[in-house]
Amino acid sequence: MKRAILFFGLTLGLGFLVSCDNMKSAETENKKEEVTVNTHQVVDSTDINVFVNVKLSTDISHLSVNEKAVLKLMFQAAAIMEDIFWQEAYGNRDELLNNIDDDQLRLFAKINYGPWDRLNNNKAFIKGFDEKPLGANFYPVDMNKEEFEALEDPNKKSLYTLIRRDENGKLKVVWYHEAFASQIEEAALLLEKASELADNEGLKKYLSLRATAFRTDDYRESDMAWMEMKSSNIDFVVGPIENYEDHLYGYKAAHESFILIKDVEWSNKLTRFAKFLPQMQKDLPVDERYKKDVPGSDVDLNAYDVVFYAGDCNAGSKTIAINLPNDEVVQKEKGSRKLQLKNAMKAKFDQILVPISNVLITESQRKHIKFEAFFANTMFHEVSHAMGVKNTIDGKSTCRVALKEQYSALEEGKADILGLYLVTKLYEMGELPGTDLNDNYVTFMASIFRSIRFGAASAHGKANMIRFNYFLEKGAFSRGEDGTYTVDFVKMQEASKALTIDIIGLQGNGDYEAAKTYVEKWSVIGPQLKADLQRLTDASIPKDIYYTQGADVLGL
Repeated sequence: MKRAILFFGLTLGLGFLVSCDNMKSAETENKKEEVTVNTHQVVDSTDINVFVNVKLSTDISHLSVNEKAVLKLMFQAAAIMEDIFWQEAYGNRDELLNNIDDDQLRLFAKINYGPWDRLNNNKAFIKGFDEKPLGANFYPVDMNKEEFEALEDPNKKSLYTLIRRDENGKLKVVWYHEAFASQIEEAALLLEKASELADNEGLKKYLSLRATAFRTDDYRESDMAWMEMKSSNIDFVVGPIENYEDHLYGYKAAHESFILIKDVEWSNKLTRFAKFLPQMQKDLPVDERYKKDVPGSDVDLNAYDVVFYAGDCNAGSKTIAINLPNDEVVQKEKGSRKLQLKNAMKAKFDQILVPISNVLITESQRKHIKFEAFFANTMFHEVSHAMGVKNTIDGKSTCRVALKEQYSALEEGKADILGLYLVTKLYEMGELPGTDLNDNYVTFMASIFRSIRFGAASAHGKANMIRFNYFLEKGAFSRGEDGTYTVDFVKMQEASKALTIDIIGLQGNGDYEAAKTYVEKWSVIGPQLKADLQRLTDASIPKDIYYTQGADVLGL
């Protein structure tokens, strides 16, 4: 249906966008032809998806003077992550944005960090642009895989390097701290200043070590310190972290930042679940070969209000929970922290999930759409990232390296389905008193539709397509004549277990071709599902959210 673009406010909260003068070398390597943009050069207005605006704020009256001062420095450092991510995802941000005359189109380009629609399979929405490079701007756009494979440099697969061309046109490896030198140094100095002001000893240590990590591209020691930081009222996730942006190999981590305020009351509700996780790893419904990578028992489950997103986590669909660190060594030794972003989660539930349910879930099961179930499903999704298998069973590689660009979709699929399995196990153990397990299953089904709308360019969207088609074949749900879906609770439990076995097996075996075949088989959107998703668009249900955010919004 052709319709006007629906935006709820035009303040994106990205007023901190500034030029990147120190990135001239990176810009020239992947220079894009300047495109003067006006409203007549939009490819198709129907390609511009609906986002709903959310104001990110929370009560900070309980924070000390020093904590508020630290927050101000965090906002400055986060802005630098924003600048660097633009370079990684696109290239010259200012050249693009300064030549877009239409305010709404410029806003949409900011949301997507470029001229490609992230929730529509990275389709260009501005004329003059071809398909988005699979390797974003981490690699030369004219590089082929054979050329990369022939490059003899042990650091070419590092999370923290760019691939560039030397003066002779040959590929070379450039560390992030060299490619983004002046920005990295500025961020490091801000973190050191924040460390000096921090009241909390754990936060003080983490910020100091993170500054060192920026300068060396060795993040392990700072990840260890972050794992030990248990009692701080504020938190700062910052640096090159996730590899979702690299669709070519999945090797490169992109810069991002979250600024978080701890919700002590909700966090206290979660702490008791950590003790069950080691045993649950042992009880996974897979062969013993696939559960030997037992993560550390130092698991930290907490809830936060997020007050700022920057870079990778702010691109397109927004993260609502965090499971970090990704370093397999740190996970084995220290475990992982699972941070639930409660205010962002509630916004997606209210603005998106409930409206979707009113269209696609059968009326008799809509009573099971509950925020508590959405929160629990999301939390145990993050818990599940640290479970299963991290290294291939032949011991030759990590699963991430072995499966390349197929890894992210399978890992997100594993976390989703294994998360539901954990909720079910805790319920059967009597550890979820007052819970109606049906709430979790119906809410899980509705959330599949929510995430499928992120599209095939998103690991989360692809993971949900796999699960939808798998559930369809196994009879985990049925579609009525009225176009609504009904969950079969018994068959969904059976299908969840079977899919868990499939995915963990693919990861542990490390067979790239088998993983690719599996993903391609199950991640197709059929005509019926496509029509049902169109009904959500026709009903003007937003696909995701974007933020009005910043130090001023928080009252600093």
